[in-house]
Amino acid sequence: MRAAICDMVTVARYLNLTLVVPELDKKSFWADPSDFRDIFNVNHFIHSLRDEVKIIQKLPAKFGREIPDKFIKTIHREIFSMPPVSWASEKYYLKQILPVARKHKVIHFSKTDARLANNGLPVELQKLRCRINYEALKFTPWIEALGHKLISTLRRRGFFIVLHLRYEMDMLSFSGCTHGCSDKEAEELTRMRYAYPWWKEKEIVSEQKRLEGLCPLTPEEISLVLQALGFTRDTQIYIASGEIYGGERRLAALRAAYPKMARKEMLLSPDELRPFQNHSTQMAALDYLVSVASDVFIPSYDGNMAKVVEGHRRFTGFRKTILLDRKELVKLLDLLGDGKLSWDQFSNAVQEVHKNRMGRPTVRKVIPGQPKEEDNFYANPQECLPPLRSPGTESTHSDI
Repeated sequence: MRAAICDMVTVARYLNLTLVVPELDKKSFWADPSDFRDIFNVNHFIHSLRDEVKIIQKLPAKFGREIPDKFIKTIHREIFSMPPVSWASEKYYLKQILPVARKHKVIHFSKTDARLANNGLPVELQKLRCRINYEALKFTPWIEALGHKLISTLRRRGFFIVLHLRYEMDMLSFSGCTHGCSDKEAEELTRMRYAYPWWKEKEIVSEQKRLEGLCPLTPEEISLVLQALGFTRDTQIYIASGEIYGGERRLAALRAAYPKMARKEMLLSPDELRPFQNHSTQMAALDYLVSVASDVFIPSYDGNMAKVVEGHRRFTGFRKTILLDRKELVKLLDLLGDGKLSWDQFSNAVQEVHKNRMGRPTVRKVIPGQPKEEDNFYANPQECLPPLRSPGTESTHSDI
C-alpha cells in the first residue's frame, strides 16, 4: 500500500496532474473497510507535498456523471479506468498515459501495485519516492500514539527483536506452502486458493517450492534459526503478524524457546485494540511502527511489508535487518533433522550464510528485463542514502 501510494504520487508529479487522495482496496482477502484517512494523516499528506503535487480529497462533481450502482449502495462516477503496465519507466507514463489523461480529463488506475520501475528513473523521482514514504505518509495520530506506546513498553524491558512471522492462512494458501501442516489443513489451504480467482497459480507442489526457498519458514523452523544465530532464551521477541495459522499450537515451539515472546494483543488492553478490530490494515500499521523501531528486524518471508520495513530501517541509519536465506536454511534444517549435522555444525553454517545479510549498505541489484528478480527499490532506496565509499565497498555505518 505504501509503495503503491508513493509510486502514484510520483507519477502525478512527473505528469503535472492533480491527484485525488487514493482509494484503498476493500475487496481483498482481508476485507478491511478502512479508508485512506483511517490509516494515514490525510491533512499532513496533502500539506507536506503541496510544493510537489496538487492533491484533492475528492473528485469535483463536474468530472464525469454519477451512476447508481445496484451492487454497491453508493454513487460512483463513470470515469476512464485502466491498469498501467507493471514496472513501467517514467517514459511510459509520459508517452502512453499522459495523452490518455489529456483526452479523458480524469483517469483511474485500477491497479497500482508494482507499476513503477525499481531502476532507471531520474534521481529526482527516486528521491521524491523517499520523501513521500518517509515524510508525507504519516499514520493517523491515534495509530502513531498506540504504536509508540508499544515501542516504549518493549524498550523499557530492554533489547527487542521483531519477527515478521508470515505464517497466516492467506500467505500459506497463496504460496501453496503446507510444510508442517496436517492433511486436513493442506486441503483447507488448497480450497481457499481455488476460491480466489485472482490468485492465478493453482497447482503447486509445496515441497518443491520450499526447497527453492519460496516458502515462509514455519514457526518451528524459525525457532531453530534464531537459536542458531545466537539469540539466547532471554531475548525479547515481538511477533508482527496477523492470526497465525494453527494458533498457539503452532507457536508452542517458538514460545518454549523464547518465553519473552509478545504480540500487540498481549501488550495493549482490549479497550485500546477494540477500534482496530476487523481493520487488519490498521493493525498492520501498528506492527510496521514497531518493526521500524526495533533493535533487530527479521522477516520470515520477503513480502511487501518486509521489503518496505527493510528500506525504512536503512533510511533511519542502517538498523540491523537479518535477511534470511530460506533456500540455504531449508537445506541446513533438513540436514539437522536427518541427523547429518550436529547442532554446532548447523549453528556455524547458519551464521556463515548470514554474515553478509544484516542490512549493511549495499548497491541495489539490477537485472534488466527481470524486475521481479532484482532488488526492490523500497527495500534499498540507495538514491536517498549516504553514498558508498566506492563501488562494491560497504560504508562505515554500523549494523544498528
